[in-house]
Amino acid sequence: MDMLQAMTVFKRVVDASSFSRAADSLEMPRASVSTIVQNLEGHLGVRLLNRTTRSVQVTGDGALYYEYCARILAEVSDAESALSNKRQSPRGTIRVDTSATFATNVLIPVLRDFNARYPDIAVKLGIADRNVDLVQEGVDCVIRIGVLDDSSLVARTIGSVRMTTCAAPAYLEQMGEPATPDDLERHRAVNYFSARTGRVYPFEFEVDGALVRKPMEGILAVNDGQVYITSALEALGMIQVPRFMVAKPIDAGALREILRGFPSPPIPLSILYPHRRLSMCVRVFSEWVHELAQQNPDLNG
Repeated sequence: MDMLQAMTVFKRVVDASSFSRAADSLEMPRASVSTIVQNLEGHLGVRLLNRTTRSVQVTGDGALYYEYCARILAEVSDAESALSNKRQSPRGTIRVDTSATFATNVLIPVLRDFNARYPDIAVKLGIADRNVDLVQEGVDCVIRIGVLDDSSLVARTIGSVRMTTCAAPAYLEQMGEPATPDDLERHRAVNYFSARTGRVYPFEFEVDGALVRKPMEGILAVNDGQVYITSALEALGMIQVPRFMVAKPIDAGALREILRGFPSPPIPLSILYPHRRLSMCVRVFSEWVHELAQQNPDLNG
């Protein structure tokens, strides 16, 4: 029996509370995962998991063995890093989740640079604007924009996202350009609402050192970043959005920044992990994303 493989499979089943989810994250057949755990139980002479049709629960012996597995696997990973050139040439596959807009505008255009630096790392990029269960879905890290909810995840702030208020030239020709936030009462917005709560986000501005929130009237509200931008391009209203998402339309003249004397407060850019002990692949990817943010004024505002 390959004990390291068996420990890895058992730990993943416990982390995911599911044979199926563990199999998916390990890219193994479910039957193989089940057989490996059964053989491990036979080898140890104890039951590690209680199985029902709906759930998998770790036994007392299984919980004790899990702690040993987690420590041993971490030490093996550290040993590999120390005794090889893995620090310079890490190898493996990492699962990263982020929003479609961040992937499209920030990661994908420069991912060749990451590949050139680390040719032996493959990135599985998941697109998710929802909250992701990193453990159960086998995600190594997630890049998130906005204030974070309290959770057990380990969070690292890697940037500060600059916001901008903008509109299509056709909209401004029809409605005029506002000079101050008070002028917005005569304008309309494409509003953005939370897919989770349905809350519509007001526009926010700094006026004389104070934060001012301006709820906006509009004929359309959306909950997808790309649809939000497309709606503004079609002159359906003004939007307030992370600037990196609209940098290209602004440069092309398809959108025009307005109320630049009244900036919107920046919002945090974070990368989150399920635990503090990171593989070398995840560590170098995290440092690379942090470097991207520091070099981009729209992500380091």
